[in-house]
Amino acid sequence: MEVLATVLPIVIDILLIVLLTVFIIVGIKLIGVMNKAQKLINNVEEKVNTFNAFFGFINVINSKFAGISEKVASLVEAIVTKLTRKKKKVKEPEDEYDYEEEDK
Repeated sequence: MEVLATVLPIVIDILLIVLLTVFIIVGIKLIGVMNKAQKLINNVEEKVNTFNAFFGFINVINSKFAGISEKVASLVEAIVTKLTRKKKKVKEPEDEYDYEEEDK
């Protein structure tokens, strides 16, 4: 029992030193990975920002086409409405003669 009481703290100390060393190594590797990821993200962000002018140009063209198509659609709608509208028939004036009075 005395041997176990003297050996066990030494084994635990050695395992804690190994565990601490592993955590330090993993932490250093993690910092390296984070730096590489940050560089990659910055690179992608720069490349995406180069397309901002292009996307703005496409947006302007899209809005122009939308305006033109809206005008064309309203013009076509007006033409179809004019063509399909029934013309009012002109009522001919009726005789003032009352047929019912004649039957009496």
